Amino acid sequence: MSEAISVRKQRIARKRGPNELTPTANLLVNVFFWIYTAACIMPLVLVIIVSFSDEKGVLIHGYNFIPEAWSLEAYKFMFKDWHQILRSFGISVFLATVGTAISLVMMSLYAYPISRSDFPHRSFFSFFMFFTMLFNGGLVPWYLVYTQLLDLKNTIAALMLPLLVSAFFVLLLRTFFANSIPMPLIEAAKIDGAGEVRIFGQIIIPLSLPVLASVGLFQVLNYWNDWFLSLVFISGSKNINLQFMMYKTMLDIQFLTSNVQASQGLSQAGGMLQLPTETVRMAMAVLGIGPIVFAYPFFQKYFKKGLTVGAIKG
Repeated sequence: MSEAISVRKQRIARKRGPNELTPTANLLVNVFFWIYTAACIMPLVLVIIVSFSDEKGVLIHGYNFIPEAWSLEAYKFMFKDWHQILRSFGISVFLATVGTAISLVMMSLYAYPISRSDFPHRSFFSFFMFFTMLFNGGLVPWYLVYTQLLDLKNTIAALMLPLLVSAFFVLLLRTFFANSIPMPLIEAAKIDGAGEVRIFGQIIIPLSLPVLASVGLFQVLNYWNDWFLSLVFISGSKNINLQFMMYKTMLDIQFLTSNVQASQGLSQAGGMLQLPTETVRMAMAVLGIGPIVFAYPFFQKYFKKGLTVGAIKG
């Protein structure tokens, strides 16, 4: 009996591939990744729970997954000026969608020609883009160009144009076009009578969806998380994006809570006796990352393909 069992184990071991894990090792790997996944998700869950917690309970007992009391005061405080919230949210969505679309078009149109070996002066234009990664014109000239030369101060265009083209992403797209698009395919299209515009639109772009989705996701994050451009170019509250609006709100709360006289003035006027500082911070985090978390599954398929493009040859 024991011999039959040992023979069966030997047969199973022979059938197992050289890179295949044993059942015990496979279980350990799964447990490790479950723990790692929980370690990544639990902070986000904690942020959401704290945003719905009572401020006094958070100040007394700290952050807990089971709060002492549930409350919507943080969200009520944030949505008091709901007109500004909706406007800033709309500006951020507009920048993240329209800005990313224009950015992908511009970077693709620059990257594709310099990826072609038959394009004249490709080395010059490649170095010209690479040079911008090493040196820039400085903050003051950059500001003067947008505010005085282009006259874009206090406009939404000032929040879009500075992030339209990234030298790193242009070189990434160039590398993809050069290494992953076969030249015989382009030559065959030319023989069939296709022009450069048709080749780019009907052949290159469909084959480049994985890398375009990856670059697009990073561009969406760049536009969505940016608050510096609103700080520099927008003087009022009409055209500020969501991130800068939340930044201003947090500064106002910190000022009121740290200024004793201002807090006493609010109390005497019958205003809010205790501003929800901690819960408001978490509510801002939820409001800021929520749309990106919901949008990521739509990019996930192409994003994973884009990360592995060019990693395996054959």
